Amino acid sequence: MLARCGWVDESDSLYVEYHDNEWGKPVHDERTWFEFLILEGAQAGLSWRTVLHKRAHYKKVFDDFDAAKVACYDDTKIESLLQDAGIIRNRLKVKSAVRNAKVFLEIQKEFGSFDAYIWPFVGGAPCVNQFEKLSQVPARTEISDALSKDLKKRGMNFVGTTIMYAFMQATGLVDDHLLNCPCRH
Repeated sequence: MLARCGWVDESDSLYVEYHDNEWGKPVHDERTWFEFLILEGAQAGLSWRTVLHKRAHYKKVFDDFDAAKVACYDDTKIESLLQDAGIIRNRLKVKSAVRNAKVFLEIQKEFGSFDAYIWPFVGGAPCVNQFEKLSQVPARTEISDALSKDLKKRGMNFVGTTIMYAFMQATGLVDDHLLNCPCRH
């Protein structure tokens, strides 16, 4: 019998929509890459539901996830964000978004795009896993370890290996839809 992945709360339409139409689908859009770097970093220590329900507001206050604009945020803008209840008001996470935007732009300059930088970590195509149960899905892998290490070396924050594995799942670098999930690609 087909059933959505076990982490999806079927009573939450936003969660279902995200699972069915975004999670695990390969990303090739620069803004989307940057969006998920911000959102996954904001999630650290929290539930994805919390961040997902704040996502639209994040998009608004973080200039539609325009990395060039976010990289220019000054202390005044950061303080204003920290007063905004529509986002996760954690100083380290907000400052990290600005720092990560600068590194993101450096990566784009070096590789031509973030997309060209990130896909080689998985050999250019999604890693399609064959998990039957949620308990089989790892929290990290050697690939997320390598990605985390490289991003940290470049100066990014809130990019630990567990965060990077969630990032990889969200952006389709890995397909962790369970074998009986109707959204499996």
